[in-house]
Amino acid sequence: MGIGEQLVTIAAVLLGALTTHWTTYVMERNRSKAELLTRWDSAKLSAYETYVDTLRAAIFAAVELYESKNDIRPSPKSDAELLVVLMEATRERGRAFERVMLLGGDDVVEAAHELASAGAAIDWQATGKTEGTLDDWREKHRTAFREINEFHEQCRIDLGVQGRVKGENHPERDLLLPPQRPGSGNSTPTQ
Repeated sequence: MGIGEQLVTIAAVLLGALTTHWTTYVMERNRSKAELLTRWDSAKLSAYETYVDTLRAAIFAAVELYESKNDIRPSPKSDAELLVVLMEATRERGRAFERVMLLGGDDVVEAAHELASAGAAIDWQATGKTEGTLDDWREKHRTAFREINEFHEQCRIDLGVQGRVKGENHPERDLLLPPQRPGSGNSTPTQ
């Protein structure tokens, strides 16, 4: 074997080694990126889910307080105890909101702000910080649940989930309210 053949063999071995190294490097980098995206998507999903869950818990606490204060439905707890429950629920909602702020894309964060405003409006009427009728109360709930749907929509887009939760295939729905009781002018507000 001549020197030329040896150089060609060495060059082929070096080219093969470099190609193998480059391929391994690119595959490892892509795998790391995919793992990182999956980890961030998992963290985002958890943050988004927790935010909606804590928001709904605060709304349920506000409903119980509002219904008790307005003699719509009695509660085994005092109004002071119900207020403490609502305050704790809003604190948890605030913590969950901060996670959304840290992890969410721009449109998700904006939807979270709108949702936070809708939730606060419910809290304020429940605690008496703002005045309002039962119809105002119900409209605040309609607004909150429209904002929850908008938040869901933006989260789905941010996470790359196909499909929509709004639009032609999913018409807007109203609050689920029980029928009015005979002889009463108001029905009980619910979610």
